[in-house]
Order: sequence, then structure tokens, then C-alpha cells
Amino acid sequence: MDKSEPIRVRVPATTANCGPGFDTLGIACNIYNELELILLKDETLDITISGEGTSYLPVNEKNLIWKVIKKLLELTKAPYKGAIIKMHNNIPLSRGLGSSAAAISAGILAVNYALGEPFGKQEIFELAAEIEGHPDNVAPVIFGGMTTSLTYKDKVKTFSFIPKIPLKMVVAVPEFFLATKKAREVLPVNISVKDAAFNIGHVSSLVAAMCMGNTEVLTYAFEDKLHQPYRADLIPGMYDVFAAAKHAGALGAAISGAGPSLIAFTIENETTIGQAMVDTFAKHKIDSHYLILDIDKKGACRI
Repeated sequence: MDKSEPIRVRVPATTANCGPGFDTLGIACNIYNELELILLKDETLDITISGEGTSYLPVNEKNLIWKVIKKLLELTKAPYKGAIIKMHNNIPLSRGLGSSAAAISAGILAVNYALGEPFGKQEIFELAAEIEGHPDNVAPVIFGGMTTSLTYKDKVKTFSFIPKIPLKMVVAVPEFFLATKKAREVLPVNISVKDAAFNIGHVSSLVAAMCMGNTEVLTYAFEDKLHQPYRADLIPGMYDVFAAAKHAGALGAAISGAGPSLIAFTIENETTIGQAMVDTFAKHKIDSHYLILDIDKKGACRI
């Protein structure tokens, strides 16, 4: 055969960090990108995109999904050199909702199915984390639910669970891009022991509260001192939006991933919270819209 069977996969959006869980915590969200892949033995590359990013995502060798696919083909020494790729994107790009992690995971998953599944789920996770550079987004993409990740003896590990509260996530999405690279450049090289202890206490309390279903703890567990204070200048009105969300009934609020989207966590008043966040952004001359999301429990899958 000159080509593989068509493979279709679906991958969820993600929010990472959740306040104090910098580069460790993530949650899969119910917005999805879909990818269809046919591998070709010749060097033809045909990429079509619909939805988010149609006007500015590359449809040539520079496309991230193709780069991932090509890397996997070289790694497995598979007899394919080209591909027909169709993607439909619902995840906003460069907004802190894991669009790059979704693309990377979709590419790996699709190739894995096309080649007869040479990699298990843990290996897919390790490959995705290596390409992405950190595991906090790719973990929930692949495993679903809420994840906490770490590196042990140069291997990434993750644990996925479903919080024991009916958690809703309200995401205020500003109408501007913020590259993850830029958001990382403002972070300090060193931090104080006091700030490190603050975050350890908050992230452990946050995870415990999610596992136990304790919403009272969540009213103060989302605070952070490692990354959000340094990114505040990149997101006009950030602290005011946080305050508006809590005043409207949210348990807490945080930057979604590297931003610029801001996310509120709640069990009620989702519409009121979303409108309060959008209205507060507007006071700082930032146009935005809000999304009300649930936790995706399944993660990346074949469809």
C-alpha cells in the first residue's frame, strides 16, 4: 500500500498550573481539536485547517503537527515520507489553553495508531512531554481529568484523578496573543525559600481539597508566588479580574497556563462570574469573551 488507513483522533484543551502548581498541575477541558491523518510513502504533504488558526497556522513543513509526525516516523523508521493532514481546531491559540500540547499529542497519537500502536500511553506521554518541554499540559491531554506531574530519575511521571466536586471552569479569553516563551522570560531565575514554602503549602492543599471535595480550602488554595506576580504586567487588569471573579462567587482564580486567559474555578454562578471577568477586562481596555468549561475525563482518543 502507498498509504495508511485514515486515522482520526480528538484531543482536549487544557489549563495548567491552577495557580500554585507551576509546571506540575493540569486539567483537561471539554473543548477539542480533531485531526485526521493518512500517511503517504511519497513525499507529498497536504495540510488543511479549519476553525481556530485557519489564517495563520502554516500548511507546509513548518506546521507543528507535521514536525511531530515526521519525528515519530524517523524514530520508528516507518516507510512513510509524507501525509495528508486535516485538522479542525476549537482550542484558542496562544491563549493559555494548551493548543501546542494538543497539537503535539494529536500528532503522536495519530501516528501511533497508524503504525499499529508501537507506543503505550506512558511512552506517548514521555514523547509529548519531551517535545513540549514540560508535562503540565500534555499530561491532562493524554490522561484526562486533573493531573499532577513530576520528573523522577529523568522520567516524567503523572497521576490523573477526577476531583470530588462538581467543578466548573470559567475562562476569560482576551483578544490578544501571549507567547509562552515571552511569559517564561519574565520569571526569576531564583526564588526565596519563603515563596517556595508558600507554594508547596498551597498546591498540596489544593490537590488534597480536590481529592476530598473540600470547597472551603479551595477559597484560598489557588494563590501563587512563583509565576503569577511576575506575569501580571503582561495581562492588564489581572488582579482586578481575579477579584471580580471571587466577588461574583468563584472559589478562586488564576492565570490559565502561561496566559493571557484567566480562569476561575467554581461550583455555581458561572455566567455571572464570566460576565464579571469580561466587564473587568473591559475597564482595562481589553476585549475578551468567556467560556464555561467542564473537566474532560477521557483525554486524547481515537474517534
